[in-house]
Amino acid sequence: MWFRLRALKHARQLGINEQQPIKVSEQSESLAQLITDAVTGWQQPLTLATLLQWHNWLFQGHESVMQKVAPGELRGEAPMQIVSGPLLKPKVHFQAPPKQAVANELELFMQWFNGSVSNALDPLVRAGIAHLWFVTIHPFEDGNGRVARALTDRALAQSDQHSIRLFAMSEAILEHKKAYYDILEYTQKHGTEITPWLTWFVETLILSVEGALAKIGRTVFKTKFWAKHSDKSFSEPQRKVINRLLDGDFEHGINATQYQRVAKVSKATATRHLTDLLAHEVLKKLPGGGRSTRYHIANV
Repeated sequence: MWFRLRALKHARQLGINEQQPIKVSEQSESLAQLITDAVTGWQQPLTLATLLQWHNWLFQGHESVMQKVAPGELRGEAPMQIVSGPLLKPKVHFQAPPKQAVANELELFMQWFNGSVSNALDPLVRAGIAHLWFVTIHPFEDGNGRVARALTDRALAQSDQHSIRLFAMSEAILEHKKAYYDILEYTQKHGTEITPWLTWFVETLILSVEGALAKIGRTVFKTKFWAKHSDKSFSEPQRKVINRLLDGDFEHGINATQYQRVAKVSKATATRHLTDLLAHEVLKKLPGGGRSTRYHIANV
């Protein structure tokens, strides 16, 4: 009961309640199904039906004027090039195997993926190989990268033997998209030598873990902060600025002008709020003075 009351309180602070739940689109629900199935189904063998279902979820409720994609179907006869960049000036990274080879290549890939779960292959190397192999086959008209990222998360879930992880390789790849396409292009043009790809993959995975640890650290600090100041009554503008600071949005602190802009208050009100937060030891002044004075969260 206590946990539910706390959850409801936090939900109300975010503007969420049972009468006014957050609206979600068909696309977001389908994407959530894909991501969930990728990690929770780690004990199940990978099948063509699984891949087609993921692709179907990926494009469920999605309509594109520029390109018609058949959800849950392998690509057609047209040559498949992997490109990035502007539509009118795309950069071609490599050309995928022809249509007639896709089914056989997918079968070989799935046999290897299912058979390598329990062998001596390093799990991180296995995840990197799985991503590269699948995206090289490129079996769909579109969405191959997203399905490959889901496969990567499944491979990592299999190595952990758990569906709950506090980091996602897929997010790290998206954050380093240019480097991702560059290393893919390099790898495709250098035969069977994939060491540079695996090196990039593991280094990016480390960045993902480090990012997750930083988020955990901020969450722990934020929890301690609100517990320490639970007896204080903050105005909504104050709470908004405090949360932005706790979330790391102002790494070097916030000044009075920024406070005014974020809180959407007058200059006089911003000054009064800052003075009040300093008096209650919620904020601390950073080195500097005058108009350049910056403030950050005080230690908890």
